[in-house]
Amino acid sequence: MKTIKGSCHCGAVKYESQGRVLRFVDCHCPDCRKTSGSAFGAVLAVEAAGFRLVEGDAMLVPYESSPGKSRCFCKKCGSHVFARLDSKPEIVLIRAGSLDDDPEVRPQAHIWVRAKAPWHEIHDDIPQYQEGFPPK
Repeated sequence: MKTIKGSCHCGAVKYESQGRVLRFVDCHCPDCRKTSGSAFGAVLAVEAAGFRLVEGDAMLVPYESSPGKSRCFCKKCGSHVFARLDSKPEIVLIRAGSLDDDPEVRPQAHIWVRAKAPWHEIHDDIPQYQEGFPPK
């Protein structure tokens, strides 16, 4: 299994993920737009068992952006590095912009499309979901 490595902008926080990538999505919800400063947040859901901080644990600042969801930022440079959900402790949501190498997977869907920025147009053919993923 490929090891995925990533870091914050200043390099104070570094992580590795050796677990499976469960999903790779472009999320258009207002929280992802605001915390990324862009039209959407590109997010990899990975197995928490394979995720570890290599460096910078003391540099992380958690922010509860919505009930039960903590986004972790570097307190030096402000980069949003990853998030965790209380309801799904088995996954870590890595911000794809923090990756240092190619995860060798590509986005599989757009989610929360109903909340996308009105000035942004989606020009690819991957599936679009008005809210999160439909129930399995």
